[in-house]
Amino acid sequence: MSSERKKILITSALPYANGPIHFGHVAGAYLPGDAYARFQRLMGHDVLYICGSDEYGVAITLSAELAKRTPQQHVDLFHSINRDLFEKLEFSFDHYSRTSWPGHIPTTQEFYLALARKGLIEERTENHLYSEQEKRFLADRYVVGTCPKCGYEQARGDECQRCASSYEASDLKNPRSKITQAPLVLKPSTHLYLLFDRYKDKLVPWLQSKHWKDNVVHFAMRYINELKPRAITRDAEWGVPVPGHPGKVFYVWFDAPIGYISATKEWAQKIGQPEKWKEYWLDPKTKLVQFIGKDNIPFHAVFFPAMLMGQDLPYKLADEIPANEFFLLEGRQFSKSDNWTIDLADFFHKYQPDQARYVIAANAPETADAEFSWKDFQMRCNAELLGKFGNFVHRVLVFAKQHCSSKVPKLSAPNEADTQFLQRIASLMDEIADSYESFHLRKASQLIMEMAQTGNIYFDVKKPWQLVKAENSFDGMESCIACCLECIKNLALSASPIIPNAAQKIWEMLGFSSELAKGNWQAIRSTPLTPGQLLKAPQVLFHKVEELEIETRVSQMGKKTPLASTSALPVHTPLKSSIEYGAFEALDLRVGLVVEATKVPKSSKLLKLVVDLGFEQRTIVSGIALSYNPQDLIGKKVVVVANLAPAKIMGIESQGMILAASHDSKLELPQIQSLDPGTVIS
Repeated sequence: MSSERKKILITSALPYANGPIHFGHVAGAYLPGDAYARFQRLMGHDVLYICGSDEYGVAITLSAELAKRTPQQHVDLFHSINRDLFEKLEFSFDHYSRTSWPGHIPTTQEFYLALARKGLIEERTENHLYSEQEKRFLADRYVVGTCPKCGYEQARGDECQRCASSYEASDLKNPRSKITQAPLVLKPSTHLYLLFDRYKDKLVPWLQSKHWKDNVVHFAMRYINELKPRAITRDAEWGVPVPGHPGKVFYVWFDAPIGYISATKEWAQKIGQPEKWKEYWLDPKTKLVQFIGKDNIPFHAVFFPAMLMGQDLPYKLADEIPANEFFLLEGRQFSKSDNWTIDLADFFHKYQPDQARYVIAANAPETADAEFSWKDFQMRCNAELLGKFGNFVHRVLVFAKQHCSSKVPKLSAPNEADTQFLQRIASLMDEIADSYESFHLRKASQLIMEMAQTGNIYFDVKKPWQLVKAENSFDGMESCIACCLECIKNLALSASPIIPNAAQKIWEMLGFSSELAKGNWQAIRSTPLTPGQLLKAPQVLFHKVEELEIETRVSQMGKKTPLASTSALPVHTPLKSSIEYGAFEALDLRVGLVVEATKVPKSSKLLKLVVDLGFEQRTIVSGIALSYNPQDLIGKKVVVVANLAPAKIMGIESQGMILAASHDSKLELPQIQSLDPGTVIS
């Protein structure tokens, strides 16, 4: 491996500030990026690791609108939540920025103007989706419909969640409003288009020159073959303004990757060297490595490189894009709405960040989809981190405390077994370094555990507890412990990119006071521990994960338990005046079964329901259309106020009322499962 000091610019995909990230995101773009950055720093290279929040786009405005926040309040909330999680996981970003910082706007506008000067921007009046009911054009995130590629009926307006296809919202079949479910029509609207098709001839040879994962190259090449002009503007207020086009902002996919550059500019300003960003982005000798999940491949391997090729400045193109596959939870995609997720606040209250980092690394989705499972988490924490890694470190240091006066002993007379052991450690260290260098985090994890197990086997075979009893074998005992301590030193060094906290504790137990992460890989490897160096008291690195707690967590998966709110505590509606029991007793509440459900014409909130009360069917008009699709209600049991006087609503006689709980814009119907229609509720 070359000892030449390199300049390495590392980016991890900017997390979208529209919700909290989860372990699936961590496995895709962030832990691999952090481990690689930590390793390259240990190798002595000039590393700059950049990330930050992606904070524009109509998905933000949609979610903010539903949550009754301003877009800025919305992104402030999730920027803070995600930044805090990254800090909890000890990610080593040199700078964590956000695209709503002021310097991002001129950087994005300069990109656009450079493309325009080259004739790569075209103004087009084309048909876009319009809601007659809402009297407005709807951006892609306000649209749902049937995917034109795979036929998924709930596909988003910009990409399909099922097949990951990217398209224009107007390509959807049966498009409708996400808010009102109203059908959409096409109407002419003017937008700016980037003529990507003109860069096919440059993108193809550039991509073919890369020795990247097959999934990245094939995925990107498919997009290049179908490359066509793509709209870069939207009618909105929240976003980067388009120069010379009032009322329009840049589409978020256009401005987000420019955020890597603007974030680097912010870093340079922060350190008092505002021009230093150029030393990374404009230097052809820089190695640019961009960590992403596979859903981001088109934007990083096709669209962003083309945008960079169209600039006046000689921007650096990616040298490596080690995109990972999807990381699932117990075989399914993470889903907060289905409670198929992990409460991270609770997780880190119980478990160590290093446990999460190691288990995710050991299951890294590098060539195929992988998953986090609670049983695997328990096994790896107990059998590997505790049973192999932690056990070896602890038993050797305890023995050294008892029989070597808590000092590093001399390696005075190594025999053949000692020499072979040290050679095996050196070989494993070479393999681990190669694994980190080639983005094989899973293999690095396996090799680290192999080294720990090799140490355990060596310790058991040498039996230092017997050697210490015989006068003529005392030197052999010291040599054994010296070799074990060398192994522990290399374990700490090699594991530092994955489990930095545990590695630092080991480093300090070996008698060092420096920060291991700022050390040098080759120097630490090649410099033996100093005989007589004082060892610190052994600490337990990892605790056992109990069977009962894992069983409890597995049993809770998918259950509709209340999730912790990511916003401020709700303001509760004051209680109404007290009533006598007789007033309540006058209500006749019954279980009803919904047998028909349709939208009420000219209303965005009302549904017309036919409800079976067991003894008769009733027509009930209910204002729940913003929270429930009609088809989802058929077969559902609800609570009906059965003796409410009929009332005309939108020309329909409503013969009762459906009970529901609501707070702000959220509404939920009570759950009735086994009781028959007509059952009295009291």
